[in-house]
Amino acid sequence: MATPKSDATLKRLLSLHPKLVDLSLGRMERILAALGHPERHLAPVVHVTGTNGKGSVLAFLRAILEAAGLKVHVYTSPHLVRFHERIRLAGKLIDEDYLNAVLDECEFANQGAEITYFEITTAAAFLAFARTPADVVLLENGLGGRLDATNVVTRPAATAITPVSMDHQQFLGDTLAEIATEKAGIIKPGVPCIVGPQHPDAMDVIIGHTEARGAPLLEWGVNWRAHEDDTGGMVFEHQGASLSLPMPGLPGAHQIINAGHAVAIARTLDFAQVENQHLSEGLRSVDWPARLQRLNAGPIIDALPKDWEVWLDGGHNPDAGETIARFAKSHWGDRPLYLISGMINSKQPAGYFRPLAETAMSVHCVTIPDEPAAIPAEELAAIAAKAGLQANTATTALEAARAIASDTSTPARVLICGSLYFAGSILAGHR
Repeated sequence: MATPKSDATLKRLLSLHPKLVDLSLGRMERILAALGHPERHLAPVVHVTGTNGKGSVLAFLRAILEAAGLKVHVYTSPHLVRFHERIRLAGKLIDEDYLNAVLDECEFANQGAEITYFEITTAAAFLAFARTPADVVLLENGLGGRLDATNVVTRPAATAITPVSMDHQQFLGDTLAEIATEKAGIIKPGVPCIVGPQHPDAMDVIIGHTEARGAPLLEWGVNWRAHEDDTGGMVFEHQGASLSLPMPGLPGAHQIINAGHAVAIARTLDFAQVENQHLSEGLRSVDWPARLQRLNAGPIIDALPKDWEVWLDGGHNPDAGETIARFAKSHWGDRPLYLISGMINSKQPAGYFRPLAETAMSVHCVTIPDEPAAIPAEELAAIAAKAGLQANTATTALEAARAIASDTSTPARVLICGSLYFAGSILAGHR
């Protein structure tokens, strides 16, 4: 199979800036001006930032809006297997020819000037969105918010902030308040901001920004909430009213909150006629890979006994570790849990592993293949051991799975975890 042309183009675009991350809006404003300001010609935009759950909230929201018959553009990052996953045009992933066309146009408009990979590819997404009819654009923030390349839409229909936690401190600050300040940079004057559960330090910052900008605030626990009911369904409460909905199609108590957040956003969009049946259909039909996803086929499945389970999750920070640990304690007590993990060096592996040490038998650490920022397996295993896990190393996830299977005859559960990049490499091998 021939290598797609876009692969070579994207590799070339990586060389246009010496840093992968350099937060600034100046370069983005320059290239968008050269392209005729496509960001000014978009369908109504919902702009989402936060630390955890952004992708899941957008996946639920897309499913809800599509159930209501709307054509939905979506921009997310990073991708799992192919770059094309980042740009969804009116319900379909951008095709190879169109991706090449917008990337080439952006590269020509840039004229070799310094620009980051995320900035120029975000410009390409805006170009594609502006030229393809749709009813709404769902825009996931990349990193931070205030200086993120996506933060050039001056008047979105709504903004949303998922739970903020410690992540990317080298770019966003060393305290939760500093990180929340960067995230709150997407809040716009007069534009509703729908906010998920927050630590008080983060919520104080967000409230301050909404008040300063006159942005209506819909706050978790005050204006809306979501929880499981006694019959195994989900209840969404909003402004004193209660709505019974089915359980979300993604597992975990945290996904109930993410689903509720999506419902709260959908109900604020005046241009979208979203009925209760659309909410129910969207929650059931949602599809979002590598978020506590059970794998049912592929080389790792084939290497394990038939009565074993293999799960995949791309969560990668301390809050994600705690979320997985809670899920494991409440749902996975029937058999031993073993981890296979790979992480990148911008994360906090000790904080991620610490809660999992209470539920997992061991972890086999792998260096993420073809990832320059990957933490070497030996280094990651040493961190995991200090966090309380029995830690081993393996060359590949497949080798790790075989090693786990050789150590026990008891039916077990394997969770491959620690990074979306690692999850993507696993899914690529399961195509």
